[in-house]
Amino acid sequence: MPLAEGTAAPGFEPVREAFAGVLAESIGGASFSVVRDGEPLVDLWGGYADPEAGVPWTSDTVVVLFSGTKGLTATVLASLADRGILEPEHRVAEYWPEFAAGNKQDVRVHHLLSHTVGLPYVDPAPDGPYGTLDNRANAEALAAQTPLWTPGTRVAYHAMTFGYLLTELVRRATGKGIGQLLTELLTRPHGLDLHLGTSDGTESRVARLVREPGYRISTFLRDDPERRAIVDRMYGTLLTSTDLVNDVRYRKAELSAGGAVGNARSMARCYDLLGGGELVGAEALAAATRTWSREQDVINDRPVHFGLGYELADAIGTYGPAEVAFGHSGAGGGRHGYWPEHRLGFSFTTNEMRSEDTDTRATRLLDAVVDSLPAT
Repeated sequence: MPLAEGTAAPGFEPVREAFAGVLAESIGGASFSVVRDGEPLVDLWGGYADPEAGVPWTSDTVVVLFSGTKGLTATVLASLADRGILEPEHRVAEYWPEFAAGNKQDVRVHHLLSHTVGLPYVDPAPDGPYGTLDNRANAEALAAQTPLWTPGTRVAYHAMTFGYLLTELVRRATGKGIGQLLTELLTRPHGLDLHLGTSDGTESRVARLVREPGYRISTFLRDDPERRAIVDRMYGTLLTSTDLVNDVRYRKAELSAGGAVGNARSMARCYDLLGGGELVGAEALAAATRTWSREQDVINDRPVHFGLGYELADAIGTYGPAEVAFGHSGAGGGRHGYWPEHRLGFSFTTNEMRSEDTDTRATRLLDAVVDSLPAT
């Protein structure tokens, strides 16, 4: 196993040690970064970008972020709200008239962002092995659907439909894709190695995804065949095999719920810039990172806490010991976010997918960060 490479600022040696421990038990690779006020405190990487071929993870390796993508999408939406282009309290049908079908005429933008709209799967789903990658076809089907519950009354994670809905909403409001806006508003001005829709040049640096034996999704849901069937409709074969998610077509499809590619260095910088007020104004950021939904997921039985697209600090410690945090995790173990109290942006990326209820890697790293902070 290649050793941990990179840097850790004086005092953050415990983080390097924790990261080395993560790599020692891994078959894949990973990167972990922490940034404060533009200063990189931790920038580590190691392991294998392709375990089967023995290709090492290098400083410029990038990987599929899965639902870490949702944090980037939320940032684009917060930026549009900041500019008065897309208002959270406005009706979706004001921008997308067809969405009013199925008794959805009063659905607000914030219902889509806070996972309370009641459209967790597409019915009917587009045909074919690559129907999951068709933003437009999935959005058309969702526009015609009737929600499973009255929007705003329940919360359940909209794993894939979050992206279809917001991609179409943003296209109707701006005439642009979220991938284009991500480039224009975030990545190009700040030199971030983050991509929603990869270029051929980026493809050569993408890590190959692998799964631990017995990898599972929705691990909080137990012995409920009816809700497990809903979960299966939500994901299909997307996370039960690595074939599609390792396909270049997946990375080029601009799936704003789970298709972005990047590394920990750029994700940590992105959250540092966001928390520091350089990407979104204070009022819009405060609105995006306050509680919009918080209860037990009615499908997955997981405690959830959402702002406008961002996950917030929750009852199971997704964002470590910080009482206030925002960001977004990703399937398989990715963890990306910001601790306002400490002014820290952080990110853990990996190509080795592990089940949420047994994966301790990001938690151990965040605990090591806390242990490395000066006493106050």
